[in-house]
Amino acid sequence: MKVSIIIPALNEEQMLPRLLDSIKVQDFDDYEVIVADAHSKDRTREIAAEYGCRVVDGGLPAAGRNAGASAACGDFLFFLDADVVLPQGFIRNVYDEMQDRYFDLATCEIRPLSDYRLDRIIHRMMNLAVLLNLWLDPKAFGFCIFVTRRLFERVGGFDETIYVAEDNDFVKRASMFKALRYLNSAYIMVSIRRFEKEGRFAYMKKGIKLNLYRAFKGEIRSSEVVKYEFDAFNKPESPEDLNLLDTIEKHLIKAEEKSRRFSRRAQKQSSATASSIRQFQPSLDEYAHLIEELDEYLGRKEQREQRQQKLRDFFKPHRSSAQS
Repeated sequence: MKVSIIIPALNEEQMLPRLLDSIKVQDFDDYEVIVADAHSKDRTREIAAEYGCRVVDGGLPAAGRNAGASAACGDFLFFLDADVVLPQGFIRNVYDEMQDRYFDLATCEIRPLSDYRLDRIIHRMMNLAVLLNLWLDPKAFGFCIFVTRRLFERVGGFDETIYVAEDNDFVKRASMFKALRYLNSAYIMVSIRRFEKEGRFAYMKKGIKLNLYRAFKGEIRSSEVVKYEFDAFNKPESPEDLNLLDTIEKHLIKAEEKSRRFSRRAQKQSSATASSIRQFQPSLDEYAHLIEELDEYLGRKEQREQRQQKLRDFFKPHRSSAQS
């Protein structure tokens, strides 16, 4: 068996069929799909079985991924989440590039399942963050980690005592043995439901807060560090919104192209040198500046939403009393 696809899941009857359908039409046959179900209350297990998946007991994502890996037969472990969709040729592209370039640990570009420009820009920033940190502080998203079985077992799998960001911890430990690589041949489509649940501003703030906490205090092992439940923002329609987003996106594309060129050069060497990383520092500064711009924009959007909500709350009692 060449590839084992491992999907941790909990109550995913709405999202899981889309992923399994996209796997079913791939041009690659030597794979298995393992769904690590955390005791779902809906039809997640039944749907997985109907698609021919192996179902094992899961838990939180780290426990689910480890359980799936324990049951896996493949030489390569592809960790995905239930809310992603694979484009045509995805499995073959990832497998072939990792084989041809002798990669043991990799991730790839993520694209939103959305035609909303802000979502595209935020995902570009997320991709750029992975690229810029590839040689400094490697990290990858849990829904998009590809690793050889030998490296997974050498590292000891995911740390199940970590409450959140267990994916970054795994990549950090694994990259001490084999460098994290960014694939050129593949990308994955990602649901924006996290944005819709928490709000784009809150989601970005949470990511920044998590990274700062991990950098200065260590891994997060309880739910006390981050709790966000924000509403989603309305889509921007004003010319000012669109012009700002257009400007940010253009700068992002340039920074992304520069970082990709650097990554390709560095991967040709046995390791990235300190001097080459220092030469790349202007791109890191530019990324920080773009983050500040988008953060300010999203902050204005949040304030606007809060003002609108206050108005709605103010008029609610007047409406009810008028009706009575």
